[in-house]
Amino acid sequence: MAQKVRWSNFFKPTPKRVRVLGDSLAGSAVFIATISMISGYEKIAIAVAIVGMVGKFLSNFFADETK
Repeated sequence: MAQKVRWSNFFKPTPKRVRVLGDSLAGSAVFIATISMISGYEKIAIAVAIVGMVGKFLSNFFADETK
């Protein structure tokens, strides 16, 4: 199945593989940001958290193409 990235796909069901990728990215970002914050690297923690949020947000724009 082909996947399309469109603005109108935001509220459509996300394919499982893309959803798993987005959730994994968000979970990894939270873990790395927490470790960075504990270690005293606040700027890295903020940057990683932002990248994780953006990645999770962008994963919602994928939808399977149906004919």
